[in-house]
Amino acid sequence: MKALFSGMFGMFHEYWTSGMEILIIASILYYIYLYLRGTHGARILIGVALVFLTLSFISQVLDLAVLGWLLRSFSVFLAIALVVIFQPELRRALNELGSHRFFTTALQRREAVEELTDAVFDLSSKGFGALIALERDISLKPFSESGVELDAEFSKELLLTIFHPKTVLHDGGVIVRGERIVAAGCIFPLTQRDDLDRAIGLRHRAGLGLSEESDTIVLIVSEESGQVSICHSGVIERNLNVERFSKRLSQLLLLEENNATNSFTQLEGETGLPAPGRGRLVSHSSKSGSSSGA
Repeated sequence: MKALFSGMFGMFHEYWTSGMEILIIASILYYIYLYLRGTHGARILIGVALVFLTLSFISQVLDLAVLGWLLRSFSVFLAIALVVIFQPELRRALNELGSHRFFTTALQRREAVEELTDAVFDLSSKGFGALIALERDISLKPFSESGVELDAEFSKELLLTIFHPKTVLHDGGVIVRGERIVAAGCIFPLTQRDDLDRAIGLRHRAGLGLSEESDTIVLIVSEESGQVSICHSGVIERNLNVERFSKRLSQLLLLEENNATNSFTQLEGETGLPAPGRGRLVSHSSKSGSSSGA
């Protein structure tokens, strides 16, 4: 009897551990799929995986020793190639893993949030397009070097001057570090996502791209429609009014809410929009449709 129980326990332990391994691997693959879905590299990964699995299956079934050896030999090079292909996604994942959400800059002050809100909606009312990056833990120095160095104290008047349509720097992005405007006319990387609305212009794609590669919060004002948007962590929240913008910016900068995920869920529930790929496309007005301008 003891031997029977011992055998049953050993069998249960063996199958239980195997089931756990399968569950863990399946969960990892599923979340990798969710993270990479909607990117250009995802299509390449699917194609490479299908070719590799097909050749491996053929070599096993037909006992093709040379083909099997070639596949094993090239698997190392394939892994390196995948790292190169998914370099932007890996960098973004490592940035999110190694960064935290606590600020050490003067933007923690509520007065700074109010000043930003006032400046952004003043730009919107005047029909000035704007792209403002709020630097957090990850330095934006490589992007600031692509523009014109200012190192000036932050003010609404200076932002209005920079983004005036007749100025040289109005087409680029502005980087804000603490209470100072570090640079203007900066070039930000465009997002590589291919699941976005075609109405989203280059200004929004640049803001989304920068938020994908760093922990930066990007404020965007559409030159065509005057709509105000916020990009963060690969997410774009569009068509915000003054109240919602101020509240959302406070949540992101001052951590007024403990669970930002609940806010995302509520926003998606208001519009019924899906969450494609890694980031989500969130709009706050069902009447506005999908147009957001440049």
